Amino acid sequence: MELRTAASPRDVKHYDTERLREEFLIEDLFRPGEIKLVYSHIDRIITGSAVPVSEKLKLEAGAELRAAYFLERRELGVINIGGDGEITVDGKSYPVKHREGMYIGKGKQEILFASNDNKKPAKFYLNSAPAHRSCPTVLIKPEGRPEEGVVIVLDRNKVELGSLEESNHRTICKYILPGQVESCQLEMGMTHLEPGSVWNSMPCHTHDRRMEVYMYFELPEDAFVMHYMGEPTETRHIVVRNEQAVISPSWSIHCGSGSRNYTFIWGMVGENQDFDDMDNIPNTKLM
Repeated sequence: MELRTAASPRDVKHYDTERLREEFLIEDLFRPGEIKLVYSHIDRIITGSAVPVSEKLKLEAGAELRAAYFLERRELGVINIGGDGEITVDGKSYPVKHREGMYIGKGKQEILFASNDNKKPAKFYLNSAPAHRSCPTVLIKPEGRPEEGVVIVLDRNKVELGSLEESNHRTICKYILPGQVESCQLEMGMTHLEPGSVWNSMPCHTHDRRMEVYMYFELPEDAFVMHYMGEPTETRHIVVRNEQAVISPSWSIHCGSGSRNYTFIWGMVGENQDFDDMDNIPNTKLM
């Protein structure tokens, strides 16, 4: 497990490109046949992936957590961006197809990841936060019919925003949040930009009560997203490629513009789960 420390905005404004990428960008995230985890001291979030190919992969705590098992004191959110797969939680198996997800509550001991087809492996994207209580483990589907152990994303949690004229026509699909999937502090969802739109989270904002991680995907090899961060009056940018993630401290803006449209998964951790609790920044105030 890779460790990343927290950073002060007073220090970050002096970082060069290499240092910014070293501190906040997660590259080489999806490794075939491996689980990769990055532990950030910023709200103790763990960002990672599991890409099972020919064999199942088991989620281990590692020495860094000083825990008997990964979810001894944590909760976990998962969204699959690859081929169809399966997640087994303490002996119970859940089929997790492309763009489906799971919430796995504190106290679950054995987590196994598998792919249905090793030529089209699942790509499980992971966000994990510290948890003080156990919440129900559920399979999350963007569409479908309700059934036992399955949560369908509610229509009110599929929000269409922006316009083509403003280059930010996008749909936000909220997977894990109060009123739909109960958690201690973790929230997750996916935002898809329509063809011709390139801007996300604009006008931008901060939220001091929680941090956020963006993972960009569905980008061709030669495409990129300019991810903007920093204080509103001390902005910086990081060039992000396909299937890479960016850690955003609570004091930082987090928005982007791409060389074409794209999709990203957002995960938030902190003390406030009110999705709309944010401090909006007028475009005229950015520097």
